[in-house]
Amino acid sequence: MNIQIFGTKKSSDTRKAERWFKERRIKAQVIDLLDKGISKGELRSVASCCGGLDALLDENCRDRDALALVRYTAPAQKEDAVLEHPQVLRQPIVRNGKKAAVGYAPEVYEAWAKEG
Repeated sequence: MNIQIFGTKKSSDTRKAERWFKERRIKAQVIDLLDKGISKGELRSVASCCGGLDALLDENCRDRDALALVRYTAPAQKEDAVLEHPQVLRQPIVRNGKKAAVGYAPEVYEAWAKEG
């Protein structure tokens, strides 16, 4: 398994996902969205797995202005707007190769652990 966890240090769901993998001794690379961000290719890959870019947006994020900006940006520029404001993404984004899960989803992680 090649696990990557994208999130922020303040996100409790990100911390729960980290703990889930640590408790099972599964190596996971943790990437801080605000510090390192997510690449355009990774964002596209996750969006294609999880139902599109709009499915990745967190309706309850604290930065309402950034969310409004991203939500009402033209579709051609929406990806760039999300990359500029990663705080609008639901957290954590957990990747396992070409598979991905958005939000804390232990049932998905369990299925991955059984596969790999």
